[in-house]
Amino acid sequence: MVSAQFLKSILNVLLMCTLFLSIQVTAAEHIAPPTLSNIENNDIERLLPNDEIKSILAGETEFLSLYSEYMSADFRGVVLLIPDWQSVPTNNAGMSFLRKELNNLGYTTYAMTVPDIDWQASKIPDSSTEMPAETTTPDAATSTEPATADMKKNAEPHYVNALEKVTNEVLDNYKINLIARFNALYQTAMQEPGNVVVIAQGTSAGVLLEHYADFPEQRVDAFISLSSYLPNTKRNKDLSQTTSLVTPALLDIYYANDSNDILMSLKNRQRWVNRNAKFDYRQRQLFGLRDQPDQHARLTKEIDGFLRRLF
Repeated sequence: MVSAQFLKSILNVLLMCTLFLSIQVTAAEHIAPPTLSNIENNDIERLLPNDEIKSILAGETEFLSLYSEYMSADFRGVVLLIPDWQSVPTNNAGMSFLRKELNNLGYTTYAMTVPDIDWQASKIPDSSTEMPAETTTPDAATSTEPATADMKKNAEPHYVNALEKVTNEVLDNYKINLIARFNALYQTAMQEPGNVVVIAQGTSAGVLLEHYADFPEQRVDAFISLSSYLPNTKRNKDLSQTTSLVTPALLDIYYANDSNDILMSLKNRQRWVNRNAKFDYRQRQLFGLRDQPDQHARLTKEIDGFLRRLF
């Protein structure tokens, strides 16, 4: 015979299983992680003095810029500093050093935060390009099968190009958002008289060069690009010609350890500059790591020398 104690334990197990199955398990609510720009803004507001932080509105988007006033006897102008995408205005690739060192040379500096990258911009379907599906009867489909087979046999080989690192849609989305912020920063900086200088890094420099090649109405007296580059093969190739079309005087600085995509395009940029007779274009190479103090000093010296020849 089965003992009463054993039956009692079985009943307890069955009761526990019934209670467990009756509980409705609800999934935890998904909480999106903070964006990179939010993290950067929090760090800036926590670590930097409040009098250096300016909040600027570009349309409906609010972003931060770092303001630092000139600290010399003569005021020489305003410098707008735009870091590379996925970078900050306090980076150690030259932006942080220039933001303060240019004050000693007579420039007021504005260093802005860049927008986030929308990596899903290329995945939005374009409904305008969708073609309506053709309706065919079974007889028509059967009658076209031999013709389709002959067409496949005589069709030319189909070559597939390599996938781009970054699509045009992602770059265009970043360009639109960056220029919106840049225009708002420009309007803020124009409240002070004097020369206007733009110093931009990497991909941000590339899209701004494209922007200034379209001859916008904004007055810029000098443009300085640091390792300008577009992570798209065709756009980066076209950047060589675009560089020779910008109106402001252009200083093109690159580093000896830059990527091959940058180094390979430099000779082609010089050829386009010669063809389009852009006589206010200069190219300078810096050796060593870009985060070294000596490198920052050389970068500042090149920029100061270029600007002193202009004004």
